[in-house]
Amino acid sequence: MTSETADATAPVHPYYAPEPDSAWARVDRHDALLPSGQPLVTLANWQEEPHLHWSFQHMREVMPSQVILGHEAPLALPERPIELGEVPVSGLDWADTVDQVLARTETDGFLVLKDGAILAERYTPPMVRRRRHLVMSVSKSIVSCVAGSLAGDGLLDPEASVETYVPELAASGYAGARVRTLLDMRSGIRFRETYLDPESEVRVMERSMGWAPRNHGDPLGMYPYILTIASEGEHGGVFTYRSIDTDTLGWVCERAAGVRMADLISDRVWQPIGAFHDAEVTADPLGSAIHDGGVSATLRDLGRFGMMLLQQGRALGPDGAWRQVVPAEWISGALFPPADVRDAFARSENEPYLPGGWYRNQFWFVPGDNGPILLCLGIHGQMVFVEPATGVVGVKLSSWPLPQSAQKLSGTIWMFREIARYLTSP
Repeated sequence: MTSETADATAPVHPYYAPEPDSAWARVDRHDALLPSGQPLVTLANWQEEPHLHWSFQHMREVMPSQVILGHEAPLALPERPIELGEVPVSGLDWADTVDQVLARTETDGFLVLKDGAILAERYTPPMVRRRRHLVMSVSKSIVSCVAGSLAGDGLLDPEASVETYVPELAASGYAGARVRTLLDMRSGIRFRETYLDPESEVRVMERSMGWAPRNHGDPLGMYPYILTIASEGEHGGVFTYRSIDTDTLGWVCERAAGVRMADLISDRVWQPIGAFHDAEVTADPLGSAIHDGGVSATLRDLGRFGMMLLQQGRALGPDGAWRQVVPAEWISGALFPPADVRDAFARSENEPYLPGGWYRNQFWFVPGDNGPILLCLGIHGQMVFVEPATGVVGVKLSSWPLPQSAQKLSGTIWMFREIARYLTSP
């Protein structure tokens, strides 16, 4: 068989364009080598339908991962079950109840907490309680809490230049940016977050960091890729969602603390919130954690994370005493930010999808009935919902076939809002 024939018969991957006549261009034909009925899930196809339903729950089997340690005396979560499936969800033309929203948005796990107790918890097989699920860009909010903890200890100054911590960045497009610029995603670098374009910068970065097979010319590792990024405008302008800003923030945190990210999350976030299970984070070929989206965690531990955010950065310890995990100002200052933060979002491409919203400290925000709602969001339907006014925390883990869906995103937010209204109505 000639290389032309091989290339012509090779499948087309929406996220990855293998080099012609390479072994990866023909990897799918190795499916015949596996036991009957076992799909071939590889770096080339793990983010695609139907493989993502399996891979999102088995990331350590797809690529190298580092352990984020949980706590030996985890925070107990009492259960006070309430049937929420028939709660009406008004205003959607494709679903009328919570059950319908969950069924029509590829839900793998669903959790609702109030007053520190679990009110609803569901898993769609093969997802089970103890299984870790990739949280995609919810990872960004976890890294934010590491940054907040470092800032609280005086190890990180959000107003300092990035070169203060990573001098190598002075020769990149990030030269002159502040740490605050990374936290709020207002850098001026050239980076397209176009998920369905295999040659967009986000996909080239994924090849460099080991989320897809490398092509010739791709840098080896995430940090070497960051150093290739050029500038296309002034820092501190309009909000533009760029995952690489979080990867650069993670690099800054590691340099500021002298500790790798997996251990920073464990020591400063996961153990302090009383996480029951170890979490994991994927690592690039150089051993650097994928800060922008590599964390996998259990549903309940994400609920514990959400409760810490609800409590203004505090968590209840095994001794029954509260401790400050993240400075309260890190959360409150994001809930009620300076006016320019809202303006930067209003002028962005995201305003039509989350009207009235903003982005601060690697968290998303939308207006609620009686104050802002905090969101941690990840593509393919990952969400932590925190509404301080009602004290409700919601978590949803999903495997949407495509990375983004404005309908499913807005519908999920609205579902949690309706649940919160139902739980707090007279």
